[in-house]
Amino acid sequence: MGTERGQTEPTPSEPAVEPVLTGAALIGREVALAPVGPGVYRMLGLDGEVLYVGKARSVKKRVASYCHVLRLSTRIRRMVNETRSLEFVTTHTEAEALLLEANLIKRYGPRYNILLRDDKSFPQILIARDHSFPQVLKHRGARKRKGDYFGPFASAWAVNETLTILQRAFLLRSCADTVFESRTRPCLLYQIKRCSAPCVGKIGPEDYAGLVKDAKAFLGGDGESINGDLARHMEEASERLDFETAAQFRDRISALAKVLSRQDINLRGVEAADVIALHSAGGQSCIQVFFFRSGRNFGNRAYYMGHDRDDTEARILEAFIGQFYSNLPPPPCLFLSHRLAQPGLIEEALTVLAGQTVRVSTPERGAKRKLVLHALSNAEEALGRRMAESATQRRLLDGVAKLFELDSAPNRIEVYDNSHISGSQAVGAMIVAGPEGLMKSAYRRFTIRGAAADASAEASTEAGADAAPAPIPADAPPAETVVATEKAALAAGFAPGDDYGMMREVLTRRFARALKEDPDRQLGQWPDLVLIDGGPGHLGEAQRVFAELGVAGVALAAIAKGPDRNAGRESIYRPDRAPLALDHQDPVLFFLQRLRDEAHRFAIGAHRGKRGKSVSRSSLDEIPGIGAKRKRALLHHFGSALAVTRAGRDDLARVEGIDRSMADKIYDWFHAGR
Repeated sequence: MGTERGQTEPTPSEPAVEPVLTGAALIGREVALAPVGPGVYRMLGLDGEVLYVGKARSVKKRVASYCHVLRLSTRIRRMVNETRSLEFVTTHTEAEALLLEANLIKRYGPRYNILLRDDKSFPQILIARDHSFPQVLKHRGARKRKGDYFGPFASAWAVNETLTILQRAFLLRSCADTVFESRTRPCLLYQIKRCSAPCVGKIGPEDYAGLVKDAKAFLGGDGESINGDLARHMEEASERLDFETAAQFRDRISALAKVLSRQDINLRGVEAADVIALHSAGGQSCIQVFFFRSGRNFGNRAYYMGHDRDDTEARILEAFIGQFYSNLPPPPCLFLSHRLAQPGLIEEALTVLAGQTVRVSTPERGAKRKLVLHALSNAEEALGRRMAESATQRRLLDGVAKLFELDSAPNRIEVYDNSHISGSQAVGAMIVAGPEGLMKSAYRRFTIRGAAADASAEASTEAGADAAPAPIPADAPPAETVVATEKAALAAGFAPGDDYGMMREVLTRRFARALKEDPDRQLGQWPDLVLIDGGPGHLGEAQRVFAELGVAGVALAAIAKGPDRNAGRESIYRPDRAPLALDHQDPVLFFLQRLRDEAHRFAIGAHRGKRGKSVSRSSLDEIPGIGAKRKRALLHHFGSALAVTRAGRDDLARVEGIDRSMADKIYDWFHAGR
């Protein structure tokens, strides 16, 4: 049909673009979708970053409270403004929501939540039950091996001390099963009376089982009766004039006495409990946890919580308990220094985790109250030491800022060093320091690729070409330029022992990745200062890497030891500046020396670990079908890998586990082409 005169054909109207909602407006829209019952909600920021994880009896009511911006604290208001989306998870009960919240906080580490900064697993003692002569050993992680577990202990030191007592008092073996099976004569531990040598028949299965039973009873809290039994056996041996046996029992009694006499901090009448005390000052908090198991004190440990100044003690404790016991079975009793806002909810959640009833209380008087006060004084002292160290650290960082002409004290300092032997097993290392000291979770190791014989081929493969990398187009986008520059640097390779080339590779890989993953420098992973262990040559390489990648706004410096590598006479090199030598008593110099030495220690450790792995490898590892068992059989039969390479087919076939076809395969592997 045509169009009538005087009328124009209507044009289709463009769809209205719905504005992108953020902050309180977004939350107000999402409230309608929030579940009414218990559950967990997550507030997400730009690029899906988890800003906050919360739980509530009614998620709908809790989320709706964030719409009233004027009632929120400054910190929470900032979080709301950064929110770009929300996610909800429903649960059957509020206790389940509490457990899920703790797990999600540990997984994502949201910056607006109260965070437990140290959540390492606790060491335990395991007496295995998968061998006729059980082994006693230190254990961390999941309880996968069949046996009896005792703990947790507050530290590895506490476990090692207890293991030493077990060896001296009960003579249990600590060697691995493979070592046990291969022994033909007693080891040194038998000679120094710390093992009964079941590996060579010095003790029978029944007598050894008796020692294991006594050790379990001791770890279970029955040390006094075990001590009495040993004293009776010692007297009986003395009456028989068997003074050698009596002396052995005497030594075992002496070992037990050292432990039993030190149990001055005890919880009588309570089999297992944790004492948790919180002390806050200056916007910081320290929580001390004392572990009591089997009626004995298994040590204590201090924890520091990241939280807002406005958070209450009850809220901090609740967040700590939820995260702390997410990977640790809670004991039947918890004694706290402060009352919780919802103790019943915490008890219900911990009961679900433990599979048994858990009671949470705040003692007001008696021995339990004294123990809580003791833990509280430990928390106060630990926080005082930490705050004093932080103040000293801030002064040192201010000195660093003044030395390197920075606008403010650096929040992140990265120090780099390499370690190798004539270019072999080369490793680069990066350590990180900040206002709270060394940030060991941010340390990184770099396996040097260019120093290896096949590094050029590997790097060329990464660059996507067998020949030299293609030139970078002048109009290439920044991200493509970064990638191409990184591949070009890695493809170039360098001669073994080229320390400059190694440093160039490490810095290229580190900052090319930073440019790709965090180009806007919003994730806190960019350093304010890069310090290199080396001289002006190393500094020049770092400058070239930064120029090629387009890195700006990061201060660079190199620190080199003085003549004869004399500490205290270091020279500090800065771009376009004369070398600087600080007074040998300058605290800033001591600080820089410690950072340099820590980087060196970390690099040496990484190199030794890599070298140790290469030493343990042999030419047998490359043969298809040769696993650990066959490799061990070949080495035991011939004595060395070199002897295996020289063996004939018939000789190889005589080895246990090596049939004729495998013998032919091994022989052909070493003699192909001859």
